[in-house]
Amino acid sequence: MQALLQAIARLPVPTDAQRFFHGRGGLHPGCEHWTLDAYPPVWVLTSFQSVSDDDLATVGAALSARWAEIAPGQPLNWVFQCRQPGSASGRTDTRLMAGSVPEPHVVTEAGARYAVHVLRGQNHGLFLDMAEGRRWLREQAAAHPGPGLKVLNLFAYTCAFSVAALQGGARHVLNVDMSHGAIAIGQHNHALNGVQAGARFMAHDIFSTWGKITRSGPYDVVVVDPPSYQKGSFVATKDYARLMRRLPDLLVPGGRALLCLNAPELDTAFLQDQMRTLAPGMVFEQRLPNPPAFADAEPERALKVLVYREPELASAAKQSSHNHIGNSDTGSSPVDAHR
Repeated sequence: MQALLQAIARLPVPTDAQRFFHGRGGLHPGCEHWTLDAYPPVWVLTSFQSVSDDDLATVGAALSARWAEIAPGQPLNWVFQCRQPGSASGRTDTRLMAGSVPEPHVVTEAGARYAVHVLRGQNHGLFLDMAEGRRWLREQAAAHPGPGLKVLNLFAYTCAFSVAALQGGARHVLNVDMSHGAIAIGQHNHALNGVQAGARFMAHDIFSTWGKITRSGPYDVVVVDPPSYQKGSFVATKDYARLMRRLPDLLVPGGRALLCLNAPELDTAFLQDQMRTLAPGMVFEQRLPNPPAFADAEPERALKVLVYREPELASAAKQSSHNHIGNSDTGSSPVDAHR
């Protein structure tokens, strides 16, 4: 645990929501199960295995000592979450260890405000590892000429991508997620940032909603950020292909797709090989870097975020087909954006 304690001894007073220790990246032997995130004014310590009360007391003492140095007189607020082995079903132990958690709890990132909930569930309302993806989309929107980007945000979760796009100047974002609760938080996030105009929300199963999705297109950018594995909802190894084959018909000529994959067992080639088969005309542009705090000893096990571009030159037949795409892929698996 020494590396974690050393990181705590160097902590600054956080402003934005961000990760400060990423043992999961394998760069700190013996600390692979620990992460430490800031959702100001709350610290969230997570362990991916059971830990002793003595270990928690040691971490708590280190946090208290550092906080007294950098924020004298201010209360220390911290939460501990233990994700038990095999807890993919969502079984967690979450405890408030000291201080309090504001309600509502709103954090910032790059000038945007997001509602979070650190005392319930494994997903706190904002995926910190996707900060570079949101930055990329905001910059794409800001650089787009004319009336602004038209964006499709699939597996929208709490719609952070949409907020970033609209802040950058996008004219329209369609957010699709099967979770009514997540969509409701997403609508609240838009209100927090004053960007309600131009945003549309659909709480639907993506795989049974292609007709509505395509009729609202084509799009300048399509964001695809699905869960990697949720039994009965979405399994990347079989369901990602169903999304890829749709991309060329969803995009305008020159449009871009942002493909995200957070599955350690699947590498970049998993996405690239399928794209070559299912959407061979689309051009790979880059893999976005992850935030420095998420550095990984094995980059292929880390979050993969790939940018693809639809060629500028498209046939008239293809352009006209945007308005006539059928709804042949009617898989009934419910899909949400939870990782």
